Amino acid sequence: MLIAFNKPYGVLSQFTSDDPRHVTLAKFGFPKNVYPLGRLDADSEGLLLLSDEAELNAKLLNPRQGHSRTYWVQVENIPGEKDLLKLGNGLPIKGHLTLPCRARILEPQPVMEERDPPIRFRKNIPTCWLEISLTEGKNRQVRRMTAAIGFPTLRLLRVSIGSYRLGGLKTGQRKPVTAGERRQIFNN
Repeated sequence: MLIAFNKPYGVLSQFTSDDPRHVTLAKFGFPKNVYPLGRLDADSEGLLLLSDEAELNAKLLNPRQGHSRTYWVQVENIPGEKDLLKLGNGLPIKGHLTLPCRARILEPQPVMEERDPPIRFRKNIPTCWLEISLTEGKNRQVRRMTAAIGFPTLRLLRVSIGSYRLGGLKTGQRKPVTAGERRQIFNN
């Protein structure tokens, strides 16, 4: 079984927590014995896959498999071409050189539903939405990458894994992944 879920902001990518103040995946009534394939931080949103097939985790997350993950990232200020090249060429983050990735400014800029709680707003500092596609996923990597080039992340939304897109799946909703859609994720 493979399930696509649009993870809301503030939800941990796990079913239990020692801190009762945290919302977990248990709130969403998933079938027994499914577990998230990878993670999204509590302050990140978007596409999360869950499965009862343990071998899919390694198949999806190993960078040698080359499964891209694409994020829409709202940052403070507007990066230039040189900034996007730095992101794309890889950056040293916590002693690790990130793999090359694709980074571009989204044109047109997406109109997104407001998040609860809303992002930080500064009247005199513009924001910009980027699209960043990675084949690795270190802890808080996208946030650290944008911060390293001087553009802090305000909001992060995973929009696709492989060529499988979040599409019209609303925040907090889930759906089974079909056999054809599964091929979009795992390239097989």
